[in-house]
Amino acid sequence: MRFTIGLVSAFVLVGSPAQAAPTGAEARMVATVDAEQARTLKFLETMVNQNSGSRNLEGVRRLRDIVAPEFTALGFTSRWIPMEQTGRAGHLVLTHKGRKGGKKLLLIGHLDTVFEPDSPFQTYVLNGDKATGPGVGDDKGGIAVILAAVRAMQTAGTLKNANIEVFLTGDEEEAGSPTEVARADLVTAAKAADVALDFEGLSRENGNDMGSIARRSSQSWTLTVEAKSGHSSGVWGANAGDGAIYAASRILSAFREELPEPYLTLNVGLIAGGAEADVADDNAHVSAQGKTNIIPGKVVARGDLRTLSLEQNAAAMRKMEWIVARSYPGVTSAKITFSEGYPPMAPTAGNKALLAKLNRVNATLDLPEMQPLDPMKRGAGDISFVAEYIDGLVGLGPHSTGDHAPGETVDVASIWTQAKRAALLMTRLAAEKSDR
Repeated sequence: MRFTIGLVSAFVLVGSPAQAAPTGAEARMVATVDAEQARTLKFLETMVNQNSGSRNLEGVRRLRDIVAPEFTALGFTSRWIPMEQTGRAGHLVLTHKGRKGGKKLLLIGHLDTVFEPDSPFQTYVLNGDKATGPGVGDDKGGIAVILAAVRAMQTAGTLKNANIEVFLTGDEEEAGSPTEVARADLVTAAKAADVALDFEGLSRENGNDMGSIARRSSQSWTLTVEAKSGHSSGVWGANAGDGAIYAASRILSAFREELPEPYLTLNVGLIAGGAEADVADDNAHVSAQGKTNIIPGKVVARGDLRTLSLEQNAAAMRKMEWIVARSYPGVTSAKITFSEGYPPMAPTAGNKALLAKLNRVNATLDLPEMQPLDPMKRGAGDISFVAEYIDGLVGLGPHSTGDHAPGETVDVASIWTQAKRAALLMTRLAAEKSDR
C-alpha cells in the first residue's frame, strides 16, 4: 500500500553512493546521446515549427504525425485517442513491449503548447547553447529527451527488454472538459504501470539540478453571496442587514485567517459586487452594476486553491464550505463551488526511493546529487492525475526559462544530460521485476 509521508520529512537530503564511470551498455548509451545531438536538435526544430496550441486541434494532430514515426521506427506501436468530445485533439500513446514480468514504465509528456496560431511567437531559433521557440522546453524539449533516450537504449541493446508506454497528452496546457474524460486513459495507463516518469522541465536552484517528487494541486472555486437589498440608509439595520459585499468580505477574510498551513495557498483572483453581479462563461471575467445608494444584493468571486495532498485538499474544501455556511447579517444565500482541476502529487516514500535511484545514475555519470525541490516551487501537471496510483518523478525534461511567454528558451546542454539520465534510469528500472 502506498502512503503519504510527512510533508516536511519528505524533503530531507537524499544521498547517493559513489559509483564507477559508465561501462558496457551504459557507456554506449552515453556515447549515442552525444553522437546524435544534431539529429535530436533537427527533430526538436521540426516539432517547434509546427504550431500545436491546445486549441489548434489540427496542429496537434500534425505534430502527432511528426512524432509517431520516430518511435514506431524503434519498435513502438502507435495509438491515437481522439478527444474532440472534450474540445481537444487527443492523446498519442506509444507502446514498447519488452520482457515479460519486467517493470512497466509510463513516460508522460505533452504535444500541446500555450502558443495558439495567432501568437507572434512561432519559430525555432538556435543560438549557440540556447534555443528559443514556442514549446521548445515545455514540452517539445521533453519529447526530444524521451526520443534521444530510447534511441540510445536501442543502440545499446537495452530497449528490447524494456516495457515502456509513452503517453503524450494533447491538452496539458489547457485540459479538455470534463477532465475525468480527458484524463481517463492516462489513469488507466498508470494503473497498469509500475513507475511514472514526467518529462516536463528540469528545475534548477542556484545552478543546481533539483529532483521533483511532489507537485501541488490547482483547483478553482467560485463564491456566490446574495443578500437583502434596499436603500443605503438602511444598511446595518435589522430589516436590510449588511449587504452582500460586507458579507463576502467577511467570508474571504475568514479564508485568509483560518486556512493557512504549510504547502496550502488560497488566492482570490476575481471579484465583483453590486445590485447585480455575474461571472462570464469563460470564467475569466466578472461584471457588476449598481449604485452607491443601493445595498448590494450580490457578490461573485473566483479564486485558486493549491494543496500538497488529497487529504489536505479535502480538508481545505470542507473548511471553506463551513466558513461559507456560517450566518452573516442579511445574507439570503451563500454558496461555494469547486471546479475541476489538477490534483496534488504528494511526496511519498516511493517517489523518494525513485529519486534515490536517479541519484545513483547521477553518481555513475559523475553528476552532482539532486536534492528534492520544494513543491511550493512546482506547479501542477499531468502526472498529478496518476499520482494517487503510482510512484513517480517529475522534471526529466530539459531546463528552460521563460516558459509560456514569447522568448521561451531551452538550455541545449541540458537535453543531453537529461537524455543520459533517462536512458540509464529507464534501463535499470526496466530490469527490475514488476510489482503488478
